[in-house]
Amino acid sequence: MKESGITGFFHERGQVRAVQVSLASIREAVASIKDDIHYTPLSFSRTFSEISGNMVYLKAENLQKTGSFKIRGALNKIKHLTTSEKRNGVIAISAGNHAQGVALAATTAGISSTIVMPENAPIAKVVATRGYGARVELFGNCFDDCASKARELQAETGATFIHPFDDPWVIAGQGTIGLEIMADLAEVEVVLVPVGGGGLIAGTAIALKEMNPAIKVIGVEAEEAASMKASLLRGEITTIESVKTLADGIAVKTPGQLTFEIAKRYIDDIVTVNDEEIANGILMLLERGKLIVEGAGATPIAALLNNKLPLKGKRVVAPLSGGNIDVNILAQIIERGLVKAGRRIKIITYLEDKPGQLYQLLGLLAQLGANIINIYHRREKMGIELGIAEVELDLETRDAGHSRLIINFLTEKGYRIRYLE
Repeated sequence: MKESGITGFFHERGQVRAVQVSLASIREAVASIKDDIHYTPLSFSRTFSEISGNMVYLKAENLQKTGSFKIRGALNKIKHLTTSEKRNGVIAISAGNHAQGVALAATTAGISSTIVMPENAPIAKVVATRGYGARVELFGNCFDDCASKARELQAETGATFIHPFDDPWVIAGQGTIGLEIMADLAEVEVVLVPVGGGGLIAGTAIALKEMNPAIKVIGVEAEEAASMKASLLRGEITTIESVKTLADGIAVKTPGQLTFEIAKRYIDDIVTVNDEEIANGILMLLERGKLIVEGAGATPIAALLNNKLPLKGKRVVAPLSGGNIDVNILAQIIERGLVKAGRRIKIITYLEDKPGQLYQLLGLLAQLGANIINIYHRREKMGIELGIAEVELDLETRDAGHSRLIINFLTEKGYRIRYLE
């Protein structure tokens, strides 16, 4: 098959250059960046294969340098800068993975970088970006604020702006993931790719489809941030009103012009998953796959687990695009997941306020195999009658059936039980 691609018009300092994103440019990107990135593993998952009825392989970009695929595109862009452009350094706006990718890519290339981040950006991400060698400017509370500050700094320094997705060299860099997939699993039939602005799926789709047009490339967006799906349905770039989602790495209101054109030609379908499904995907990857993955990276598994596509018996690859999840969010997801699975319950019961009553209750719980996480014993609380103590218990159980057994047993023993959410 004759190789084709998409031509992107690249704007820089008042000039317009036509640059083609093609299999050839992606292969050139491999040669350009291979010594500075990890060739991430593609591993078969028995767990997700059995659940979905497919042969599922996980592409662990969460183990990539900076914890995300973003360094691929940033490196490739920087490698194509002219000598004078390198002298002036690069600038980007981001509160997450793109910031860290550009910072490390620039440091690796020996040039300066400035990242404009919102003032409310997570401290851990600010520290990480500085740790990779970037100068971080905190400005405003949203990306529009950051964009205005970046333009101001760019005018002062002459730095080259690195777009997070709508850039031909960035797209080609992200497409190197597709070539790695083909090298490790030439028989792949379906690839599920997280979609935000579209850089990852654009590059990956070109790489895969140009090598084997029969491969299905399917995008997965967060339900509350499905700007690419909306754009494809309308046949034109569409801006959505809000993008509030757990998958902050793909929370993009407007897809790129170039990525949209590539999506129209190369992508087979786009499905969406909600935050509850994403959270469950994160938990399943952590518990069953032993992998820490952020919301965006968990969307392909969320789509598989929730039967978003009629796939059975297919060789499916799920790129786990990143692993930079806030530990506080991760802790909440774990606790919520345990509650949902019936493996953690909170109950209130009432005891006579006299010696031995609490000891007796705890003995019954031990007999039933419940593990006590927290216990609160109150006798002065308003609304509790005299001579009665309220006991709140946070219990770890084996599963929902075990939880029901505990509640039924205590009820039969005369304890009045009330659930807490």
